[in-house]
Amino acid sequence: MSRIGSASEWREARIALLRREKALSQLRDEIAAQRRELPWVPVARDYRFEGPDGERSLAELFEGKSQLIVYHFMYGPGWEEGCKHCSFWADQYDAIKPHLGARDVAMAAVSKAPSADFAGFRARMGWGFPWYSSAGTTFNEDFHVSFDAPGTPGEYNFRETTAHGKEMPGLSVFARDAEGRICHTYSCYSRGLDALNAAYQMLDLVPRGRDEAALEFPMAWVRHHDRY
Repeated sequence: MSRIGSASEWREARIALLRREKALSQLRDEIAAQRRELPWVPVARDYRFEGPDGERSLAELFEGKSQLIVYHFMYGPGWEEGCKHCSFWADQYDAIKPHLGARDVAMAAVSKAPSADFAGFRARMGWGFPWYSSAGTTFNEDFHVSFDAPGTPGEYNFRETTAHGKEMPGLSVFARDAEGRICHTYSCYSRGLDALNAAYQMLDLVPRGRDEAALEFPMAWVRHHDRY
C-alpha cells in the first residue's frame, strides 16, 4: 500500500507524473505516425473465409470500407470454447465497431476452427461482431498465428521462437491502395496487443494496478465474462 501523504504532496507528485504522461503521449503520437509510414505489401493469396452466411473473400471482409482490422482469435479445430484471453479483448469489439465504421474501418475476427465449431460459443458470449473461419487456407500460418504443434519452431512476434501452443493471438491490418489492391499494412502480437484492451488500461489507473505479480502467469485471473 502506498504511504499516506498530504494534499500538497499528492499534487506535487501528480504534476511530476503528468510531465511523464505528456512525454509518453507525445512518444505514442510519434510511434503512431511511424506506424502509418510502414510500406504496404500487396496480398498475393486469394484467401477465402467461412462465416455463418457462407464463403467470403478477404475483400468482402472490408464491408465496403477501405481499411480492415482482423483480430486473430485463438480458437482451434475441435476446441469447445474460445481462448479466455482473446475473449477478454473481444468483449469490447461490438461496442467499438460502429465508431470504427465511422472512420472507414471494418473489423472482424478470424480463427482456424470451422465456423460451426465456434457458433455456439459466439452465441453464449452474446457477440455480434463478424467472426470468420480460415479453415482450409494458409491465412493463419501466413500471418504467424497457427503452428503445427506446441513446441514447433516458427516465427512469432517477428522473431524465431518455439510455439507455446498451436494457436497464438495477434492482430493484422489491411487497406486498399489507390488501385484497389488489398495490402497488408501492420501486424502486432503478444504485448503489442496490450494497449488495445480497455479493461487493462483502466486497471492501470487504480492503486493496485493489474495485481498480477503473485499469479502463476499474467492474466491467470481472466475468465470468460459469464464465469466470474
